[in-house]
Amino acid sequence: MARSRLTGVLLVGGASTRFGSPKALARFGEETLAARAWRTLGEACQDRLAVGKLGDGLELPFELLDDGTETRAALAGIVAGLRAAPSAVAVMLPVDTPLVTADLVRELGAACADAAAPITAPLPAAFAHSALPVLERRLHEGRFALREALDELDTRRIEVDETLLANVNTPDELRRLG
Repeated sequence: MARSRLTGVLLVGGASTRFGSPKALARFGEETLAARAWRTLGEACQDRLAVGKLGDGLELPFELLDDGTETRAALAGIVAGLRAAPSAVAVMLPVDTPLVTADLVRELGAACADAAAPITAPLPAAFAHSALPVLERRLHEGRFALREALDELDTRRIEVDETLLANVNTPDELRRLG
């Protein structure tokens, strides 16, 4: 079901432990991973926001909303982003997935029931405000596994070209993509 408005939420709160430095600031071609993802969300969504940890002190070219927790889990950013989203559906895009396209972001948003995600991965994903009670409960309980959260929701799974879902966890992985 297509929706008139879509919010893009950039998740930048990861610890980047395997990467060795903040992934958001790593360069992919002519832009940082954060700038690239922000641009992609801008091409697909009427509204955008970025969620992470203000305490990380990242110098980003856009405002960052603090997720309000000490937890280093995507679920914390998803809950904060969904709470702040002005539209009924928000697509969550991790900063470390540089090959995700605006078309995929729109497709996830259009497919969303409580949630929509690729068949093979929990992120990127779209969430409707109706998913908040389940997501908030799981965050409060310390149950951060997104796959399990998606199983608890009315989730539409979509087929996605696997190359678009490439996730970079090390500088070598980023170099291989570029």
